[in-house]
Amino acid sequence: MKKIMGVLAALFCIVTIAYLMNRRPDVNVERSAEFENCAATYKTNLTDKLNSENTKFTVAGLDVDRFNYEVYVSEQMVLMVESDMLKSLLSCSVLEYDDGGVIIMKGDNKVVLTVGSNQAMVNDNHIIDLLSVVVRDGDKLFIPLDNIAEFFSYRVTYDLQADWIDLTRLEGEKLLPAAYDMRDYGRVTPVRDQGRYGTCWAFASLGALETTLLPEEEGIFSTDHMSMNNSYNLDIDSGGEHTMSIAYLAAWQGPVYEANDPYGDGESNGNLKAVKHLEEALIINEKDIDVLKSAIFRYGAVETSVYTQMEYVDSISPYYSKENASYYYDGEELPNHDVVVVGWDDNYAKENFTNVPEGDGAFICKNSWGTEFGDRGYVYVSYYDANICKKSVVYTRVGDADNYDNIYQTDLLGWIGHMGFDKEEAYFANVYTAGAGEELAAVSFYATGKDTEFEVYVVSGFEDEASFKNRQFVTAGSTKYAGYYTVDFPEAIKLADNEKFAVVVKIKTPGAVHPIAIEYNSDERTENFDITDGEGYISLYGEKWHSAEETQQSNVCLKAFTNKVKD
Repeated sequence: MKKIMGVLAALFCIVTIAYLMNRRPDVNVERSAEFENCAATYKTNLTDKLNSENTKFTVAGLDVDRFNYEVYVSEQMVLMVESDMLKSLLSCSVLEYDDGGVIIMKGDNKVVLTVGSNQAMVNDNHIIDLLSVVVRDGDKLFIPLDNIAEFFSYRVTYDLQADWIDLTRLEGEKLLPAAYDMRDYGRVTPVRDQGRYGTCWAFASLGALETTLLPEEEGIFSTDHMSMNNSYNLDIDSGGEHTMSIAYLAAWQGPVYEANDPYGDGESNGNLKAVKHLEEALIINEKDIDVLKSAIFRYGAVETSVYTQMEYVDSISPYYSKENASYYYDGEELPNHDVVVVGWDDNYAKENFTNVPEGDGAFICKNSWGTEFGDRGYVYVSYYDANICKKSVVYTRVGDADNYDNIYQTDLLGWIGHMGFDKEEAYFANVYTAGAGEELAAVSFYATGKDTEFEVYVVSGFEDEASFKNRQFVTAGSTKYAGYYTVDFPEAIKLADNEKFAVVVKIKTPGAVHPIAIEYNSDERTENFDITDGEGYISLYGEKWHSAEETQQSNVCLKAFTNKVKD
């Protein structure tokens, strides 16, 4: 009640002074100290009110609290939002550069900002003044939205009586430009040459991964290390696919820098430590062009596959136009070569292809045959190609090597197959033994299909299967696409030294009959499978539990991450 009375008194003071000033427009009225104090008090009280826990913040009516993004109202009474929220909820491309520059794009609009500045360049032709400066706070970037939200098809709406701030969606929202090329924004590493080795899968995976870090951080990763230090029974000529790449990255086996393990020398140092940790990779199992464009625009390049009769830079094919660096295959052969999609052009003429497709449009693809191939190493693949982007991977979250201190895992081969009870939901769990002075911070697992819902639990002091009835709920969420996901705990859970503990996930994947991802020995490539390194369980209703190792000869794909407890 005191805060409300203070706000009303301040407001009355300001209105009264404004009224008197309007009655005597020909008189120069000097603001008194009381006026300034009154206005400052009102402003402080209003800002505190807007930043209180009672204030609800929504995007197009959707409560943002469930996404754990940070928002606040600045001292200038301007809404400040986390840049990652612009990517995820407003469908913007947000590029951060190491010199403090920031580019935000959506549809045909581009806004260029600088950390610490209160000015913005809009669409390369005019400058506007922001109502607050762009703020860098640790690893988070906060954008003042009030007078630039319109360029992203939103308006900031305040309802002080209801304690509600909403980013209201405007009509005519346009999400994507007709053409986009990551090269124009420093988001692609140089073209490389795989030579005559079967390593296109590694070049495509790491090439896509590198774009996720750009433009702020550039790193070229070692394809030799990925090809020769994963847990599969492969050599550099064997070929591979995205599941192997994700498994290698998720297990912290890599990536390592190319400078520390050069390509093509037939040697690789297995003792090198990963310089980054994969936290999330989306697997898009359908050719939805707008979804793929949005992924490239917001997160990074897409790893995908095509079929080609060509093998090297000097090869020829009836489906390839050397003159236009264009490719279109309309046959029934399965894909046999991996590339990286770094952009698109809706207006790329169909007549540019030797084999003319039914419509215009092409993906811009980075190949791994050196710069002598195509357009300085790039090729334009028709939207109508039989294989392009039927299955795609985009690496959406990559953490530093110190994001967690320890990893507990039994699935070095990653997602090989599925398991379940002919139902779209099931429970699965892994049991681990903690080290000394640790706290449980996160888990990771695979969603095997679209629109998966999950719940995460922890069992402390695990003894046997009966211990599962003591599981404690930690968090819940959902995923839109299949893929590999890391789920951070709202609060870390302290583990006793040498304590056995279990991490448990309840999963529901619409349309699935075996929604649990597992590792098992499927063929000669997976003969390094180790069933002795885990204690995994599955259950239909979370009541009766079955050993994954004993009943299915498999390991459950469910990792746990811990940090050392600070003194």
